[in-house]
Amino acid sequence: MQKCTLALGCFWKPEENFKSKPGILETEVGYAGGSSEQVTYEEVCTGNTGHAEVVRLTFDETKITYKKILDLFFKMHDPTQKDMQYPDVGTQYRSEIFYETDLQKIEATDVLSQFNKKLDGKIQTNISKIKNYCKAEEYHQKYIEKNR
Repeated sequence: MQKCTLALGCFWKPEENFKSKPGILETEVGYAGGSSEQVTYEEVCTGNTGHAEVVRLTFDETKITYKKILDLFFKMHDPTQKDMQYPDVGTQYRSEIFYETDLQKIEATDVLSQFNKKLDGKIQTNISKIKNYCKAEEYHQKYIEKNR
């Protein structure tokens, strides 16, 4: 089992999209890349924490490869938009791949390069080492209760 963490705009739709893919064992929404270990949705929305909204995936690499997940990542959002995924605007909606291992970094760089060629060098996606990931528990619980 492996984990990966991806930022591709508001986390709800990507989470739903990834849930249905064979080999994805678990999905979780949260925040990553910011300056503190714990944040709230409200703090992230200020744009001052440095966090991005992310989907964290646990996957079975014998059923779906990391490269396949990255291929889906680039197809699920517009990686040419900087700090937004229309209509959501702000640094928390940026496109970013948070790697957990050196191999993930290498593979992410390779896949990004391939997509960047197809998109005439317009990709705005960042590749960064995972830091300060925290689950969006309080917001997630409110969302679940609201949509029952």
